[in-house]
Amino acid sequence: MSIKPVLSLLFLQIHLVINPKDLRIETKRASGAGGQHVNTTDSAVRIVHTPTGIVSECQQERSQIKNKETAMKVLRAKLYNMKLEEQVNKRQNARKIQVGTKGRSEKIRTYNFPQDRVTDHRIGMSVHNIDGFLFGDELLDEMIQALSEFSDYETLMEMIEQANTCK
Repeated sequence: MSIKPVLSLLFLQIHLVINPKDLRIETKRASGAGGQHVNTTDSAVRIVHTPTGIVSECQQERSQIKNKETAMKVLRAKLYNMKLEEQVNKRQNARKIQVGTKGRSEKIRTYNFPQDRVTDHRIGMSVHNIDGFLFGDELLDEMIQALSEFSDYETLMEMIEQANTCK
């Protein structure tokens, strides 16, 4: 694993809340070595997280309480890993959309010198006077303002979409 994925994982915040109502806890007799004690007590614990179907089992300890604690730790780790993978995949997909394929069809801006025109394909805006644009005159400021407004609009639409999916 390289440094960049590790750094990006540091900034992910995962809030994991396990509702006790979502758990199905089963006990049974443990198998394996342990003599008569294994045959007389239900010390093995199996915990099922019903919304996800993730199962965690433990029968290493002689005590049912200790086995239950161990099984909960394992279940919590499995759920955490599942959430972490989900968020990492979401981030990677968002990054893929931003970066694109770098093909010719994904051009951002065209500088047409014979027609003295600059076109930004993201917002469909064209300005004339390439020299003024390249030297940072008000044409560049207009383009930056239009791009900023377009970015704000996209962010607002994304927030509205997220609010609609949460309902």
